[in-house]
Amino acid sequence: MTGVLILDKPEGFTSFDAVAVLRRLTGERKIGHTGTLDPMATGVLPMLLGRATRALPFLADRHKTYEASFAFGVQTDTLDRTGKVQAEDGTPISREHLLNILPQFTGEIEQVPPMYSALRKDGVRLYDLARQGKTVERQARRVTIDSLELLEYDEAARTGRLVMTCSGGTYVRTLCDDLGRALGSHGMMTALRRTAAAGFSLADAVTLDTAKAMDQQELLAQVRPVESLFLDLPEVAVTLPQAKRFSNGGGLALERLHPQTPFAGNCRVKDAQGRFLGLGTVDAEKGELAVARLFAQED
Repeated sequence: MTGVLILDKPEGFTSFDAVAVLRRLTGERKIGHTGTLDPMATGVLPMLLGRATRALPFLADRHKTYEASFAFGVQTDTLDRTGKVQAEDGTPISREHLLNILPQFTGEIEQVPPMYSALRKDGVRLYDLARQGKTVERQARRVTIDSLELLEYDEAARTGRLVMTCSGGTYVRTLCDDLGRALGSHGMMTALRRTAAAGFSLADAVTLDTAKAMDQQELLAQVRPVESLFLDLPEVAVTLPQAKRFSNGGGLALERLHPQTPFAGNCRVKDAQGRFLGLGTVDAEKGELAVARLFAQED
């Protein structure tokens, strides 16, 4: 089974739990996902089945959208409500003050990854070190927050909800903690829901319970073609001989493509019958459309 199944991951499940369930339901052993969601997080988790797993290297930079609930005045070791409270603070925080600092956290910013994360230090996961009570120095990383909007805020309770679109590798927990610090207090994330990822939204997703209730044919009907991951890329149609050459790993002369490619970077390559062959990338130096990744055949 090859394709993309958009899952609405429930709370309490890891992304790997979701993979295990889908292996059992589909009978497909080769399954991956486009970005880990913590157990407490819910929402859009595109699952790649079969040859669709080849798409993973091309999806890392895709931006995602989240709705996050937060509370100020509390700091935990995990930076969310699942952790142990380390500090509390009663500093009042007005809505106006919060709105005034949000622009500081949009655009390209630096984040220090939390200790409770899957990043490695000298080959050891940070969360394993954290569970041993250890804290190690982490290098700040540049991430991009395209938009950050306050949906609601209760000044008395110092709780609220944000919606944000950001680059892969952004830690929303860290953002909530950083917001609290910038406001002279503490902050933690209390809930997280991913509403869009890899070009898909919650409207495209099926819940895990619904997937479990389906027979294999019904579940198969929910699986989208691999090409659906790349609809934002330009399309190039090639002739039958060109399709054969491309499918065998050969590059195609740009001057022989019709129309000639007016773009740089990756594109979708399709044969004369409209079959998606894979991704091509323009090699200007060689003057050819090179193979980036094939999807239409087995290795």
